[in-house]
Amino acid sequence: MNELALVPIVFLTSALAAVMGMGGGILLIAVMPGLIPAAVILPLHAATQLASNLSRAAFSWRDIDPGIIPAVLLGAVIGAWLGAEVYQSLDMHWLPALIGALILVFTWIQLPVIPGGGPMSLALLGFCQTGLGMVAGATGPVGAAVLMRRSTERDWLVVNTAVTMTLNHALRLGAFVAMGFSFAPWWKLTLGMILGGVLGSWVGTWLRSYVPQLNFQRIFRWILTLLALRMIAMPLFSPY
Repeated sequence: MNELALVPIVFLTSALAAVMGMGGGILLIAVMPGLIPAAVILPLHAATQLASNLSRAAFSWRDIDPGIIPAVLLGAVIGAWLGAEVYQSLDMHWLPALIGALILVFTWIQLPVIPGGGPMSLALLGFCQTGLGMVAGATGPVGAAVLMRRSTERDWLVVNTAVTMTLNHALRLGAFVAMGFSFAPWWKLTLGMILGGVLGSWVGTWLRSYVPQLNFQRIFRWILTLLALRMIAMPLFSPY
């Protein structure tokens, strides 16, 4: 029953991301620990967010900028390879705490800005997002500054953030499968979460034109902070 709670959560976080352009993936992964085993969190998150971001881009395909794809993809391939090497060395017991700590970093610390908006910065974006994503899961906030250098129009940002994250999650998913993760025991939950993510993208895309660009960042930061602290504390109170 705990696992089934993830389906409506995915729907809500996917709808949020479709409206605001980011926030859904990082909020989802902050909720997942405790509902499913640690070793399942990142692969299941990758599959779910692939469906969510791919559908979000597809529902607004006219706003896709094909020019960003080659450079982001090149960097993401290298990032996935190096990130997989790091992932295989992790202790799964401490994985929730590591993800929680990285969420606090993404939420409260001003990360170095990748300069420019050209091919080199896009390749570096793909590398950083996918490499970090192998151990942190949600890295959408890392790319906002780079994409905003190309356009600040909300529909463009929402859709092309979804494009870069689709590449990110597709490569992460492939890496987890290549490392031997099997979705067979989790296929029902995976299917339910994928359907929830696609439906959330559709609803959020429909709502986006009706929702003003509100500054919800302060509230969102504190919600993430509380969830991240919960993740950090979990391994400390669990003997296994």
